[in-house]
Amino acid sequence: MNYQAEARDDCEPAPEGELTLRLIPTRNETNVHGDISGGWVVAQMDHAAETVASRLARGRIANVALESVVFMSPIRVGAAVCFYTRLLDIGSSSIRIAIEVWTRNPNEAERHKVVDAVFVYVAIDEQGRIRRVPKDSI
Repeated sequence: MNYQAEARDDCEPAPEGELTLRLIPTRNETNVHGDISGGWVVAQMDHAAETVASRLARGRIANVALESVVFMSPIRVGAAVCFYTRLLDIGSSSIRIAIEVWTRNPNEAERHKVVDAVFVYVAIDEQGRIRRVPKDSI
């Protein structure tokens, strides 16, 4: 057994949360510099977190805040982009979700964390009024 290799594997950073969405963006999603657009990334993060929040709220939700979005490095065309979500908190009507975006570039074995964010949603009814998150969601 190679203990040195095993110890190194334990030290590698890993995503926190559940893999919620995996995409491979194309040249259509690039900015003027040829990297994947930050706007495209934030939109996909919203889709991933919205899926979780809607399930917990058992219905309609609205994004009310981005508490933080930190871009750590650009995303290259052709990279596999994985969105990991983790529930932070459920209030009486709100849901806070942490999102990590990790990429794996073509022909590379290692993955890289490229974005970290917190999204906040509120449960709403059919008329768009704030409602309670069902207690058994907690």
